[in-house]
Amino acid sequence: MRFTKMQGAGNDYVYVDCFQQPAPENPAQTARQIADRHFGVGGDGLILIEPSDVADARMRMFNADGSQAEMCGNGIRCVAKYVYDHGIQRRPTLRIETDNGVLEVDLELDDATDKVVRVRVDMGRPVLEASRIPTTLPGNPVIDVPLQVAGRQLEVSCVSMGNPHCITFVDQLTDQWVLDIGPQIETDPHFPRRVNAEFVEVLSPTEVRLRVWERGSGETLACGTGACAVCVAGVLSGRTERQIVAHLPGGDLQLHWANDDEHVYMTGPAVEVFSGEWDPASAKNVQVQEAHSSM
Repeated sequence: MRFTKMQGAGNDYVYVDCFQQPAPENPAQTARQIADRHFGVGGDGLILIEPSDVADARMRMFNADGSQAEMCGNGIRCVAKYVYDHGIQRRPTLRIETDNGVLEVDLELDDATDKVVRVRVDMGRPVLEASRIPTTLPGNPVIDVPLQVAGRQLEVSCVSMGNPHCITFVDQLTDQWVLDIGPQIETDPHFPRRVNAEFVEVLSPTEVRLRVWERGSGETLACGTGACAVCVAGVLSGRTERQIVAHLPGGDLQLHWANDDEHVYMTGPAVEVFSGEWDPASAKNVQVQEAHSSM
C-alpha cells in the first residue's frame, strides 16, 4: 500500500491516496499498525483521501488507537495540499467532504514551485448546545462550568467543531495538566463519546499558548479543531478577541471567529514529508521509497 506522510504544525498523519488504490479493508487495524512510532511509519493516525460525489475529495480519519474521528483541522489542510499538489484537482479553492460535512479551503501557493504552503479552512459554525457536543455538563453554551477531575475542581468550557472539545484555561501550562489531567478528562463520564482536552495559557487578548490531549491519540503537537474551539471559548468567556494566534508545540495557527457568518476560519501550514510503501501483511515492514522534503 502506497502512503504519504504529511504534517500540519507537527500534527502528523499517514495519508493514503484512494483515488489510485483501494482503501484498506480494515482501516482501524491499519491505523493502529501504521501509526505505531516504533514498528510502523509513525503518526497521530491514518487519513484516507477518497473520491467524493459532493466535493473534490473525501477525508476519512482514524486515530492512532483505531477509533474513527469526525474531523481533523490539521488533517484537512494536508488533504487539500495533497489534492492540489498531486493533480487530483488544481483549483485555488477546494471542497473537502468530512464526517462533519463539506468544508471549503483556500490554498496559498508558493510562486516558485506552484505547491501549497498554507491553507485557510472554513471550519463552519461551532456547536455550543451541550447535547450536541455532546456533554452532560450544564449550560448552553457550556462556559466556565465546574468539573471535578482527579480530586481537582476545574472550570471548563465545551465546544464542538464537528468533534468534542473541553477547554481549561490555566495560569501556566505544565506536563501535569496535559499528561495527568488530560487522559482523565478524555474519559470522564460527562463526555459520552470521550473528548479532546485543551489546556490554554492566555498571553494577551490576541495570543494564547495551547497544548492538547487528543481523544484516541494522546498529546499531539497541534490540534486544529482544538485551536478553533479555544478561539470560541476565549471569546465567550471574555478572555480573548475574535482573531487570535495560537502557539502550539508544533507551530502557530491563526484563528478568526467571524462576526458576520459566525464561522471559524483557521489558517496554518501543510507539509509533505515523505512517501513510501507499506506491507499490510506485516506491521513491522516499512520500506521508504522516496524520502523528500516538500513545501
